[in-house]
Amino acid sequence: MSGKKIDRRFCVAPMLDWTDRHCRYFYRTMSRHAVLYTEMVTTGAIIHGKADYLQFNDAEQPVALQLGGSNPVDLAQCAKLAEQRGYDEINLNVGCPSDRVQNGMFGACLMAKPELVADCVKAMKDVVDIPVTVKSRIGIDDMDSFEFLVNFITKVKEAGCETFIIHARKAWLTGLSPKENRDIPPLDYDRVYKIKQMFPELEIIINGGIKTLDECKEHLKTIDGVMLGREIYHNPYLLSEVDAHIYGSDIERVTRSEVLTHVSDYITGYEAGGGRAWHVLRHMMGLFQGLPGAKIWRRHLSINGVKGDKPGKDLIFEASSYFRQNGID
Repeated sequence: MSGKKIDRRFCVAPMLDWTDRHCRYFYRTMSRHAVLYTEMVTTGAIIHGKADYLQFNDAEQPVALQLGGSNPVDLAQCAKLAEQRGYDEINLNVGCPSDRVQNGMFGACLMAKPELVADCVKAMKDVVDIPVTVKSRIGIDDMDSFEFLVNFITKVKEAGCETFIIHARKAWLTGLSPKENRDIPPLDYDRVYKIKQMFPELEIIINGGIKTLDECKEHLKTIDGVMLGREIYHNPYLLSEVDAHIYGSDIERVTRSEVLTHVSDYITGYEAGGGRAWHVLRHMMGLFQGLPGAKIWRRHLSINGVKGDKPGKDLIFEASSYFRQNGID
């Protein structure tokens, strides 16, 4: 594979409004190896927007930028900027089914235009040395045959794409909301497995409905990597087991109190630059998921975090007092 080698055995999915740079920093405190993906950023925002949509912390690496767009020239420009900023991978969104994305002619609707996707991939690969990958569905609307998926993979592969992240559900472009598209279309893991069998030279990452590390290990018997999204967001401490169970690391698992120390220091620095603690705290609600006191933690952060009248470090200390008092680490 050309460009920088990334070990994608375990990836955290791009999630709009969720996997921003603060969320990714929080995740990195728990896993050194998981590959993190940005929320989708449109080419228009990067080229014409006033904010810095490419900002990230070096501690997040390995981190991939997910781009939304369908203009090869614009995508190439953004990919080059991202490489210059230090991103490890460029991922093209060919899986999001929202109306807003469709109106911009990118996302899942691009599966119907494999030649255009191929042009986009080639344009980016021509200007960067880092990997260019594609995230797609197994089909869209009534274009959901295995032959349709094979044709899509074949055309994009010929443009030089070597890594495909496949959400094992098709997307309905009309009639279902983005949320419904994550749950209602049935999962078809076997179809993704068959793609790997047909294209053994490609790196195939499976996404959709995966909740446990045992499930991840089962998938990894057949394909090259797994990608989890909502399960990580709602139960982020699962990441603390990834390095040992997926990557074979013998480094001791980080404790929740150590995570809080790292993030407290990060928030203090962010606040010193004018940021609000809530921008970081909102991603931490699930840190104690499944433990006694989890509701106390969530309630304290959600009620007091939005007020902005206390330093984030103090809020974390207050919200975690139940766990300290009860020896929960």
